[in-house]
Amino acid sequence: MSGHALGAAGVHEAIYTTLMLEHGFVAPSINVEELDPAAEGLDIVTEKRDVELKTVMSNSFGFGGTNATLVIKKYEG
Repeated sequence: MSGHALGAAGVHEAIYTTLMLEHGFVAPSINVEELDPAAEGLDIVTEKRDVELKTVMSNSFGFGGTNATLVIKKYEG
């Protein structure tokens, strides 16, 4: 875990998402202790989960409304 990387945060997220795709795991959301009642029943990943991934998505939300989304698909050639 790391602190906020400011301008590099989106790159960190893209790299980590690509590593999950390559190595077949979903990273956990840490420190989730109590969910909003509206989130009941959602599959919240709280421990590393090994799973075969074919496509992943990385969302980055920046200061001042600068937002970006990457969808990365595993090469199947």
